[in-house]
Amino acid sequence: MHFIGIDLGTTSVRALLMSEDGKVVRTVSRDYPIEMDGRGWSQQNPDDWWDGTAAALRELTSGADAGDIGAVSFSGQMHGLVLLDERDRVIRPAILWNDQRTQAQCDYLNNAVGRTKLLESVANVALTGFTAPKILWVKENEPENFKKISKIMLPKDYIAYKLSGVFATDFSDASGMLLLDVKNGKWSDFMLGVAGVDKNQLAPLYRSYEAVGAVTPEAAALTGLSPRTLVVAGGGDQAVGAVGVGAVLDNTCSISLGTSGVFFVASDNFNVDKNPSALHSFRHANGKFHMMGVTLAAAASNKWWVEDILKASDYGAEQAGVRGLGKNQVFFLPYLSGERTPYNDPSARGAFVGMNLLTTRADMTLAVMEGVAYSLRDTLEAVKRLGVSPKSGRLIGGGAKSPLWSQIIADVLDMRIEKIASTEGPAYGAALLAAVGWSSAGRIARPSGQSGGAFASVEEACALCVEVTDVYEPDADTAARYTEKYRIYAGLYGELKETFAEIAK
Repeated sequence: MHFIGIDLGTTSVRALLMSEDGKVVRTVSRDYPIEMDGRGWSQQNPDDWWDGTAAALRELTSGADAGDIGAVSFSGQMHGLVLLDERDRVIRPAILWNDQRTQAQCDYLNNAVGRTKLLESVANVALTGFTAPKILWVKENEPENFKKISKIMLPKDYIAYKLSGVFATDFSDASGMLLLDVKNGKWSDFMLGVAGVDKNQLAPLYRSYEAVGAVTPEAAALTGLSPRTLVVAGGGDQAVGAVGVGAVLDNTCSISLGTSGVFFVASDNFNVDKNPSALHSFRHANGKFHMMGVTLAAAASNKWWVEDILKASDYGAEQAGVRGLGKNQVFFLPYLSGERTPYNDPSARGAFVGMNLLTTRADMTLAVMEGVAYSLRDTLEAVKRLGVSPKSGRLIGGGAKSPLWSQIIADVLDMRIEKIASTEGPAYGAALLAAVGWSSAGRIARPSGQSGGAFASVEEACALCVEVTDVYEPDADTAARYTEKYRIYAGLYGELKETFAEIAK
């Protein structure tokens, strides 16, 4: 038996075929356009997602036995607002996670409704990326479109709907809508009232590994799948990516050094940060919980420094001259795109601090890598305040290719850092969820003729399939020096906050 994971990203969709023993057989990608402008708007046509997904699936299944594909599941870009009318037609382009048009709505939610009430109701404060502010924006700016709404969906759920005809979402992705009572696992009546949303406009909630239906004959003809193939709910990209690297047990974490940086901690228990930070408390794809913080410019900071400023292309050569971890006198604030955690400040700006006439190019290169690591530690410190203290982390993303940066992350966080064999992340995690969903058959009966199972649980799938290849242990002396340096770094934002606001005017 084989399984398919679909990663619906911001610029492309990636489909992965996995064998029953967890081996990647084949991957296929398709790009699609994104509409962005100088106002900070970011939109996409949901039908472009479907066209790309259908084409990727046709190529992925070409030459394969469709009846041997047990299930398909998803990882999806989070927070996007997809609106359908009563005839299931897309009402307007989907407003994406990186769209910035909703600052006024976020200010209303955080200040008029109040952060305390939001934390009590949905465990998170309002950010421009979240879905509820987008709904309010449509209500206030496009009232005719708002009146047409029959179904409110997230991006991956639109693809699942096109495949199965079933209106469904999962707890992990729904956590990022600002409409879900995360603690109790149900839609928040209070927030539905604030947003002017009827519960019937929202999908029934499933666990990420639960089957919601099967591929329709019409979708089977378009994709090369079989009508016997189950459609498993899937989840938000960070939660499913964590499944793909095995970060599912209590107090385990994944650390992403992609364009942005993400510090993700799995937890068996619900926690919410009542401090004024942007630490997210969401449901995990294994049915439990997770906390997450975001550094908006992680590998993007390094790329900016090496390629745009130094006009270089050999990252290894730039890092070769770096010496003296924990002894650098130069600090870098990686706020080139503003900052999410812990400040939720779009006006924050990047800065070098501490240079003198002896400062070298290597010192500044090191400062950039250290600054991103310090920013990730901001999230770690927020998590520790809640009594959660992870001892190891799985490092992924483009920045993880650097042994030096991997060691810096281990020392700054004072944490064992592991790398894994697979680089597929969310698509692989989605395939594992598909296998678990096929094994349990979720809430519906498995189609006749299918029996047996691949994995009994998400935890079992990760334990059997995710392989650790490299380990970086923190050096005790270096970690102690970095703890002292972090105290200096943590005070810099407060000193510069008003200056950043003046610059951003």
